[in-house]
Amino acid sequence: VQLQASGGGLVQAGGSLRLSCAASGRTSSTYVMGWLRQGPGKEREFVAGISSTGGSTSYADSVKGRFFISRDNAKNTVYLQMNSLKPEDTAVYYCAADRFRTWVSTTASTYDYWGQGTQVTVSS
Repeated sequence: VQLQASGGGLVQAGGSLRLSCAASGRTSSTYVMGWLRQGPGKEREFVAGISSTGGSTSYADSVKGRFFISRDNAKNTVYLQMNSLKPEDTAVYYCAADRFRTWVSTTASTYDYWGQGTQVTVSS
């Protein structure tokens, strides 16, 4: 499975961005998908995840109510809608796939496939 993330950029605080993650491979629609991020000088952290059917989602407390994850299995694409962005959201955002679990893990090490990352910068 190959993952290609896109949609990052520079935005002012309070603005919105939508990230996309295109997955290749015919089994990718069966995987749990997640978005994780790594800010400057920080460890990689879980942001949001979605089950293979889209019926279950999970969010980090820091983004609840502002970020929304969704997926379109017909297009093999996962999205992260980010609203009310804050400077502390500045990070490289990665999409990732978990082959084995049917539930969303919040632990970065459980994800097997990773995209290349897309930079999100929020100015104050």
